[in-house]
Amino acid sequence: MNQLTIGGIISNSIGMGLKNLASLVGALILWAVTIWIPYINVGTSIGLLGIIIAMSRGGVVSPTEIFSSRYRRYMGEFFLLMAFTYGAVTVGSFFVIIPGIVIYVAWSQALFLMLDRELDPMAALATSNRLTYGKKWTIFLGALILALLVAIVLGVVVAIALRISEVLGVVVGVLAYLAYAAIMMGCGAYIYGQLSSGLEVPAADEAPSPATA
Repeated sequence: MNQLTIGGIISNSIGMGLKNLASLVGALILWAVTIWIPYINVGTSIGLLGIIIAMSRGGVVSPTEIFSSRYRRYMGEFFLLMAFTYGAVTVGSFFVIIPGIVIYVAWSQALFLMLDRELDPMAALATSNRLTYGKKWTIFLGALILALLVAIVLGVVVAIALRISEVLGVVVGVLAYLAYAAIMMGCGAYIYGQLSSGLEVPAADEAPSPATA
């Protein structure tokens, strides 16, 4: 497993996001078009996670990958993991916010692990917790600082464009939003790639419980 640092998260996330910008923008547009179609929209939403996994390996990202039927096989596990994660985060947030953040980061890799390593939901949560142990605040602060920096820079660019022309400002604003989304997807890809490098998934009877200590 490679060493995660805040600086590494920021620099590599931007690089990965911009490198795959065109493909990611295409995938996001296709996702937005299909978000109104029942059943298909679940598969394409899961497919976006599959694209992040492909990015984490340095693979070639295809926008149409989100339509792969194999992602719809994980529909039940997807909703189960979402319910586990966001239910626990909501409860944890009642205890002065911090426990909710810890739980969210601890289980943040579970969906990727479910798709990539075909783990069941509980094993994915436990493995995610194991991979993020001792790195939770690095992951959280790296992603937070990245999000703020990119938002500020793109916000300034949009503001300048608006001063020139309202139409130009709207166009630049849309492009800025897509660039922001691509960079944050790059962030997810970089973090997962670093955490899962050389991963050995323990047998079911050896897996640790999905605690967040």
